[in-house]
Amino acid sequence: MRPPEVNVHPLPPSAFKGEGMTSQRARDRLAVKLKEEGIRDQRVIDVIRNTPRHHFIDQALHSRAYENTALPIGHGQTISQPWVVARMTEALLEFGTPQKVLEIGTGSGYQAVVLAQVAPQVFTVERIEELLRQARRRFRQLGLTNIRSRHDDGKLGWADEAPFDAIILTAAGDAIPHAILDQLSPTGVLVAPVGSPSSQTLIRMRGDGQGDFIQEELAAVSFVPLLGGIG
Repeated sequence: MRPPEVNVHPLPPSAFKGEGMTSQRARDRLAVKLKEEGIRDQRVIDVIRNTPRHHFIDQALHSRAYENTALPIGHGQTISQPWVVARMTEALLEFGTPQKVLEIGTGSGYQAVVLAQVAPQVFTVERIEELLRQARRRFRQLGLTNIRSRHDDGKLGWADEAPFDAIILTAAGDAIPHAILDQLSPTGVLVAPVGSPSSQTLIRMRGDGQGDFIQEELAAVSFVPLLGGIG
């Protein structure tokens, strides 16, 4: 059965405002580019089109908000390029809409906001307190009440709320931490970058319900490193 094309939690119209390089026309151009570069899920394209990415970066970078590129957000972190956000979200949704999603690495909050528009519940963990504080403010401004956030070591996941139907990592390590993989439901989907700083691959792991995983390589990517502890 084809998944519905309506958003679970669409953003309010007030979130769509912008002008010049942050106008709806700029967002529409980005949506077209994502489609040209292989993003197929129309729900994901529509969410990217309607999400005000310029709200997640410094005002000095607003003119670049709807370019298909990663941008700095401070603390040595970045907001991922829209194509990567779209591809990771699409990969999570391909086999059905997950009810509970865990994100490791809140960062600016952009990926969590995209996920919150297509999934009923999003749980997100960030190790850098200042980034999480800013992200929480953005969640409130956008009126999204289905995101729960936590300041903690992302490598530990969120065991109290496990299992999760889907897990997404927005930082790369040499392997998926066992503590995180253990929190995925037996038939869940995990999407994450894996590898060294010089060579990373976006992978998808799907549980077969018997304790094993089917692993696929999706694309070459470049992410900040997955760090432990609290910053």
